[in-house]
Amino acid sequence: MVADPGLPASLEGWLALLEQRHGQRIELGLERVRKVQQAMAAGSEALVITVGGTNGKGSCCAMLEGILLAAGYRVGCYTSPHLLRYNERVRIDGRDVDDERLVQGFAAVEAVRGDTPLTYFEHGTLAAWSVLAGEGLDVIVLEVGLGGRLDAVNLFDSDCAIVTSVAMDHMEFLGDSREAIGYEKAGIFRTGCPAVCGDPQPPATLVDHAAAIGAELWISGRDFGFGGDRQQWGYWRYERPRAQGGLVKRGGLAYPALRGANQLLNASAVITALELLRARLPVSMQHVRQGLMLVEVPGRFQVLPGRPAVVLDVAHNPQAAGVLAENLGSMGFFPETWAVLGMLVDKDVEGVVERLAGRVDHWLLADLPGARGLSAQDLATRVRAAGSAGDIRCYEQPAAAFAAAQDAAAEGDRIVVFGSFLTVADVLAAIKAARQR
Repeated sequence: MVADPGLPASLEGWLALLEQRHGQRIELGLERVRKVQQAMAAGSEALVITVGGTNGKGSCCAMLEGILLAAGYRVGCYTSPHLLRYNERVRIDGRDVDDERLVQGFAAVEAVRGDTPLTYFEHGTLAAWSVLAGEGLDVIVLEVGLGGRLDAVNLFDSDCAIVTSVAMDHMEFLGDSREAIGYEKAGIFRTGCPAVCGDPQPPATLVDHAAAIGAELWISGRDFGFGGDRQQWGYWRYERPRAQGGLVKRGGLAYPALRGANQLLNASAVITALELLRARLPVSMQHVRQGLMLVEVPGRFQVLPGRPAVVLDVAHNPQAAGVLAENLGSMGFFPETWAVLGMLVDKDVEGVVERLAGRVDHWLLADLPGARGLSAQDLATRVRAAGSAGDIRCYEQPAAAFAAAQDAAAEGDRIVVFGSFLTVADVLAAIKAARQR
């Protein structure tokens, strides 16, 4: 492809152009982006696994990637958002794609876009597909950005879809009930293909939609599940049809390297998807064990080494905050917990704070940038409204709040950074910069 002299030559230039042209606005719908996708004509023979859900998507994608790489497959992943570098969104064989290939992907979309407007996410999704489709991969794992039915990722038909959980988030786009949100999540299911739901209590709309289109739905706790003790865990699944099939058990599994009790929900959904694809994508239990033991996802109950203890978690809705509270409770005793919190204006701040208030002694609140960023002062008002009686302090950015927490916390205390990808990203960048000094 001959470079257009009027287009950016660097990844930074492309990202700046897209932010200027489209901003970070969310505009759901497939008509515009499908028009550009069809013009690109970028096909792939790879098997596609699409992962949606309110929480746990990133963890499931990482588990799928780790297991499939351990099994010797060539694997591509598209996830979002990123923490430190845009390159994190597109991975091939476990490594972030370099700037050059991303630039080529953005240019490939632009070459056929014409006058069709695309959002930042839509342009990036098509660019990622352009890169992955040209790599001769065995499997492509796609993470839904928001919802499912009208998300740009849903342009690409999957061979298997996973919905990790259904909870209240992005209500202004997806609806104000679990039933409405469940229907949007179920939009990634396909007729005649496995559809795995990791939520043990899925909304009826999700179940009904799967039945209406003839998807092969498997639900956690009904069709598959897990159990275990302190040393190891086991997976189980019913064969189908249930009347004729037996119970499949996979025992002796080491706990996933990702921390948190909820990771077994994610892991069992991932194993189910792989079991249902085994005719086309054989994976041994040894590969499952290896992949789960080595998987890493920054910002998902990530506990950094050293003292005081530092926990990074992108939890930004009540369900995720409840899981974070449970995981914090399993860490042992800490005299005081210092929370570094930054959130977006459209999030359920009160719901998040209520679930963590009993675990936090000090709230160090930070401004977040952009039109959706909530100021620390406004955040403080909402934290107080949620009934928190803890010490509250305000800062201009998460990194400054984290530095203050480090200065104030005793060696035996704990610092928890959460509330948004932006919050964790800013603190991670500060930690990285400090280590490089």
